[in-house]
Amino acid sequence: MGRSDQRGAAWTVDPDNAGVRLDKFLAGETRLSSRARATAAIQRGKVFLNDREARPEDAAVKLAAGDRVRLWTDRPGTSRSGFRPRKAGPLEILYEDESLLVVNKPAGLLVVPLPRRDSTPTVYDQIQHHLRPRGKRRPLVVHRIDRDTSGLVVFAKDAGAQGRLKEQFRRREPERVYQAIVYGHPDPPSGTWRDRLVWDQKSLIQKQTSASDPRGKDALSEYRVVERFADASLIEVRLVTGKRNQIRLQARLRGHTLVGEQRYIYGPDEIRTIDFPRQALHAWRLGFRHPNDERELRFEAPLPSDMEELIHRLRR
Repeated sequence: MGRSDQRGAAWTVDPDNAGVRLDKFLAGETRLSSRARATAAIQRGKVFLNDREARPEDAAVKLAAGDRVRLWTDRPGTSRSGFRPRKAGPLEILYEDESLLVVNKPAGLLVVPLPRRDSTPTVYDQIQHHLRPRGKRRPLVVHRIDRDTSGLVVFAKDAGAQGRLKEQFRRREPERVYQAIVYGHPDPPSGTWRDRLVWDQKSLIQKQTSASDPRGKDALSEYRVVERFADASLIEVRLVTGKRNQIRLQARLRGHTLVGEQRYIYGPDEIRTIDFPRQALHAWRLGFRHPNDERELRFEAPLPSDMEELIHRLRR
C-alpha cells in the first residue's frame, strides 16, 4: 500500500514483498516502473528507508514487512540537471574578499562531497567553479551544516585564513544563530539546553549519554521562542557548542522535535502532523572576526521560501 502527493510517495512493505531488494521494490509497476529509474533515485538521495536516506549500497538491501519506503521526488539539489557537471545553479555569495567567502546554502545541497557520491552537487563544487577563472583551485572548509539545513556557511581561500577561522570555532567564539520550527511550545519561552552527547559512528546519529561517559562531549544551546502557533513554535537557537546535529537532537530530547525531522524521531508517527519535506532549520546569523585584520563581521540570511510558506500555513 502507498500514498503520493506533489512531493513524492511513500509505501509500507507488505508481506508479499518481504525479502525483495530495495531497488527491485521501487522498480515495481505501481511505483517507478523501471530499475534504472529506481537506481537513479537512490543515487540522487531521493529515497528514504525507514526515514533514513538510502545510500547507493542500500539498493541491494532486502526489505522486511512493515518497512517504510519514501520517495522525495523534488528534493532540492537532486534534479538530473544538477549532476552533470556538479553544479546546482548560481551560488548565492553574501561576502567575498581575498581570504574568505560567506555563502547562503539552500536546503538539499551538501556542503562538501561525500565518499562514494562523486556526482552529487555540493557547495564546495560551486565555489571551486566560481574560483577557477581567478586562478584559485579549491576552497578550504571551515565548518559545515547539514544537507537539509539551509543558511550561512563560511569557506576560506588559503590555509592561513582557514586555520585562524577554525581556531575561532574551536574556541566557540563565532556567533551562530539558527531559526527552527518545532512541535509544541517550549516552556519556559527562553532558556538553555545542556546535554552530554556522543556520536554513534555506526548509526551516524548523535545520542544522549551520561555525564560519566568518557566519549561524551558537552552540548550547550541558548533558545528563545519567537512566535507561537497552534501546535508549533518558531524558535531562535544560539549555539554555544557546535556538535553535529546538536539542535535537532536537543530539541527532540525536550519533546519539541523539529517539523519535518526524519532522523531524530522515536516511536509512532503521531508527531508528524505538519507536512514539510525537511527539517525546518535555517542557519540565520553568523558572526566572526576576520582572519587577517580581526575586524568583526556579521551576516544574516533571511528564511528561505519553504520555511516562510510553512509559517504562513501555521499562522492560518
